[in-house]
Amino acid sequence: MKRSISQSIILFLLAFLCIAGFLLVKHILQLPFGQTNDALHKKKSAFTLDFLIPSGTYIDNKMTIGEIIKIRTKKGTSFYETLLKSIADLIPVRYQYIADFTVFLFWTFLFMTFFRVFTFVGYGRALRGSLLLGGLVYFFMPDFSPGKIDDAAFVGIPMSIIILRTYISLRKKKRDRVEKS
Repeated sequence: MKRSISQSIILFLLAFLCIAGFLLVKHILQLPFGQTNDALHKKKSAFTLDFLIPSGTYIDNKMTIGEIIKIRTKKGTSFYETLLKSIADLIPVRYQYIADFTVFLFWTFLFMTFFRVFTFVGYGRALRGSLLLGGLVYFFMPDFSPGKIDDAAFVGIPMSIIILRTYISLRKKKRDRVEKS
């Protein structure tokens, strides 16, 4: 009973911190950019908003920090992504998916090796964790195939495996408790 209460309190505090952080960031993004940056310069702050100013763009006094960030992040793709896209256009779609799967397996193998060499995690848990981390790395890397379906699959399938394994183990523990009673 005490454990569930303490876990509930911790979960409540975590939810409160997440909501407070969201509201704080939302408030900061709605501040006027020019006045906020000028105030930071007057206080000789170590952190100013100058790095957000996009080159060749006129900044009005009424623009907010969020609008400046949207302008700044609208930048086109990187050189690496452009190069990869031009190469991927020459490769047949079937081979693009094979290359994507190979990249996913490469990252999964690296994480699996790390878990088995540097931790005492068993093979099952190491495989599930490495599949998930390999999918997360693949999700944030530029890949050969267009779209987000493959990214979602490489993250979603390991997540569903972990959730299924957790469900099975909890059900087994619950059944064992009932049998002991």
